[in-house]
Amino acid sequence: MSQEWRRLAPRSVLAGAAVLCGVAGGAALPAFLSLSSGSRPAWQAAAWVLAGAALLIGGGTAADWVRLRRTRYRVGADRVDLHTGLLVVTRRSLARERIRSVDLTANPLHRLLGLVRVRIGTGEHTDGESTLALELVTRAEGEHLRRTLLARPAGAPADTAPEGPLATLDPRWIRYAPVSFVAPLLGGAAAGAVMQVSDWFGAQDEVIGWIGDRFEDVSLPWMIVDLALLVTLAGMLGALGLWIEMWAHYRLEREPGGSLRVRRGLFTSRSVSLEERRLRGVELVEPLGVRLFRAARVDAVATGLAQDDDDRHADLKNLLPPAPRAVADRVAASVLRETEPPTGATLAAHPRAARNRRLRRALGAVLGPAAVLAVLGARFTPVLLYLAGGLAVVLTPLAVLLALDAYRNLGHGVSGRYLVTRSGTVRRSTVALQRAGVIGWTVRQSWFQRRAGVLTLSATTAAGEGAYAVYDAGETQGLAFAAEAVPGLLDPFLEPVPDAEKPRARPTDG
Repeated sequence: MSQEWRRLAPRSVLAGAAVLCGVAGGAALPAFLSLSSGSRPAWQAAAWVLAGAALLIGGGTAADWVRLRRTRYRVGADRVDLHTGLLVVTRRSLARERIRSVDLTANPLHRLLGLVRVRIGTGEHTDGESTLALELVTRAEGEHLRRTLLARPAGAPADTAPEGPLATLDPRWIRYAPVSFVAPLLGGAAAGAVMQVSDWFGAQDEVIGWIGDRFEDVSLPWMIVDLALLVTLAGMLGALGLWIEMWAHYRLEREPGGSLRVRRGLFTSRSVSLEERRLRGVELVEPLGVRLFRAARVDAVATGLAQDDDDRHADLKNLLPPAPRAVADRVAASVLRETEPPTGATLAAHPRAARNRRLRRALGAVLGPAAVLAVLGARFTPVLLYLAGGLAVVLTPLAVLLALDAYRNLGHGVSGRYLVTRSGTVRRSTVALQRAGVIGWTVRQSWFQRRAGVLTLSATTAAGEGAYAVYDAGETQGLAFAAEAVPGLLDPFLEPVPDAEKPRARPTDG
């Protein structure tokens, strides 16, 4: 590629000016009403508002033009350089051999102008020092940079894996959006936003009164139930809209040179590339609502993945949205280049002590607060006694069910080149981690675990969350698993295990 210095797209000034026009337009009406509400004539208030808007748009556009003229970048044979700044000049440089990702993002305005934001990263976590951001270049230039910077070096072994799509969007997957954890959060946020905005305009009492008038013939418990249903419905609609925005036009494909590319987004398009040599495994994530519909999503376990601070919706590790479990297993196998998905391997069951620990913790989480309320109720008011009894009656069966489910979900095993661990109930996670990617083991055993004869074993790796745990495995069982998964690492600390003591196996729960 040419080593000449290049500049950002001139149309980026238009993008900045359009944003400033929107900001000025949004502030103009409140400013005009505020100025004209006094003794100032309307024409004079309008003149002040227009002058302020012109100053904001003109000054901001001029600053953008200066930034454009003072920013240049160069892609050489060995390095990528970026120089920017007027009073404080910043010079950044990345070695091309360290570049691991080139991601493209474009919001609706950028797409209209044919521009993209390019984020070049090395996959290291050094407070932004390992990333270069070009804002903005033409889409053709962004694609050219992505292909050039992610191209395999000359002399690298040829990739024999078939190229092409590994997964494309199935519109029927949208049915999993309303049962995700996002739905109640969005519903609560919508209710809070209504109350906050009404408070800004001094109309919160009127809003509360209007709601009360709608339910004046309804008892208080049913009013609470109805409002909860309305909030839930609003959250479900919001979750549907967010899913469409995030996953429209989704496509996962393997590209020449051994990289995976995820493209998605309705209004804001996103393109995330991941070198397969950085991949250490996959994680199958099944939130409770999604799991009840036998679905799961697939995340990458890879080195150097981090959240994009400029795009909160761009979780760079997402490879597949919530989809039927069979589809998720198939995509996991394709991503890992395996004929059978390690995430569907037969896993070893954990001892009964693990079940008892979960039951005790669940009952303690419910009965402890209930006991505190009962003591306070006996001392102050019977209302707290009724509340304590209601909590114990309603939440105890639910806590027991979740504890038993958490125990059934525990499991670990070895599947070919991967070790597999599974845990969780509200969010069940099945991780298939390359055995060669494990750099150490951490064995933790609390006093209660020692009494129960169990331990927690964590596989340490340089990818993903840094460590993946096998919770409450039997002492002999856990250490034998570590020795089998990564031979030689724990041999000095192990003793032979008779075959009669080896644990039974349990198939993965679909």
